[in-house]
Amino acid sequence: MAKLQASYDALPLDAPVRLAKRTSNLFRPRAASTAPGLDVSGLRGVISVDVEARTADVQGMCTYEDLVDETLALGLMPLVVPQLRTITLGGAVSGLGIEATSFRSGLPHDSVREMDIFTGAGEVVTTRPGEPLFDTFPNSYGSLGYATRLRIDLEPAPAQVVLRHVRFDDVGLLSKAIAEITETRRYEGVQVDGMDGVAFEPGEYYLTLAQFVTQLSSDEAPTTSDYTGQQIYFRSIQQRETDALTAYDYLWRWDTDWFWCSGAFGVQNPTIRRLWPRRWRRSDVYHKLVRLDRRLGIADRLDRRAGRPQRERVIQDVEVPVEALGEFLDWFDAEVGMRPVWLCPLKARRNWPTYPLEVGLTYVNVGFWGTVHVGPDAPQAPRNRAIEAKVHELGGHKSLYSEAFYDRETFDALYDGGNLARVKQQYDPQDRLLSLYDKAVRDQ
Repeated sequence: MAKLQASYDALPLDAPVRLAKRTSNLFRPRAASTAPGLDVSGLRGVISVDVEARTADVQGMCTYEDLVDETLALGLMPLVVPQLRTITLGGAVSGLGIEATSFRSGLPHDSVREMDIFTGAGEVVTTRPGEPLFDTFPNSYGSLGYATRLRIDLEPAPAQVVLRHVRFDDVGLLSKAIAEITETRRYEGVQVDGMDGVAFEPGEYYLTLAQFVTQLSSDEAPTTSDYTGQQIYFRSIQQRETDALTAYDYLWRWDTDWFWCSGAFGVQNPTIRRLWPRRWRRSDVYHKLVRLDRRLGIADRLDRRAGRPQRERVIQDVEVPVEALGEFLDWFDAEVGMRPVWLCPLKARRNWPTYPLEVGLTYVNVGFWGTVHVGPDAPQAPRNRAIEAKVHELGGHKSLYSEAFYDRETFDALYDGGNLARVKQQYDPQDRLLSLYDKAVRDQ
């Protein structure tokens, strides 16, 4: 905390307060700044784990990878572990974090008991559920401050995770199955502890249903798959009906190939994969390559040389009510045409005003990450704007980790801008922190 406070005190009074981070899982551009940021290098660890209470006190910049390393050794894990290793606890709570347990455990902030937040006024405030700062903090993306400590709930970690990949040819039946499993936590008489899915093509949908096996009998050898080598996890969904993974490999099954995005770098080619070091088969490495390409414009130059239309980046996660999933996917196929897409059901456990999902309603997170050749209109982001409009029409919400294009009135209506402004004024009276609209839409 001393480094954080000293770096804040060193900032000029008219300088915006930002984090000085070397890495990020955000996908929205930000205006270049040479101003120093807050030094959070001392906030990357696990403070303590209470095995009996099943809680952990964790610093805000601790990654889920580091947290899981400690908790699994004690037979525990967070209730929701986002898919990418370098997502931080503070980042997941103030932004987006979701995974296959979200249909029963909600989003990462649903399992937070209390937080210490470093505010724009340079003060550390301890806050708990029911207090305005705590309740407004999720999805605020640093506009209310930065979490320096979080106390979160844990649950027993499985000894093994058994998977069933269930194919659906009809999106209506897929939606019905998601709704029923969310309510009963069972499918065909078997317990379901994790649920996510992939829409590969129209008429080719899969739900991956995970059962957490807490104990293996003494004569039961744990035979599990390994997707950190030559085999690729997302392809296995189409290739096999059942599977088994260790708890560790299940939590990071999507990270090795950044879902399916590693294909853009050739890593899914068997020859290249053999030469690509295992330690580089992880999401943060691919993200660095994307940032390098964006800085150098390599893909754009290759497109121009090949005579291909200009690309629009379409990198978004949206939540739509399960009843609207079929309409959204049909529309998405016709208007955007990007496949595959990730499907992750969730149900909010309580109301969070800055991301107002209706409590008790089942949503499906639809994640799609890539580019679409749209031609000279690409800088105006026509596909992204259309997605925003469609999600709004269907009663859904869009995460703000990537680009957003809402006008101010619409943005404030969707993300409870009035309440956010009141809480910000209370804890950042000098307006040292950028507003959520400035961060998410104006790219500041």
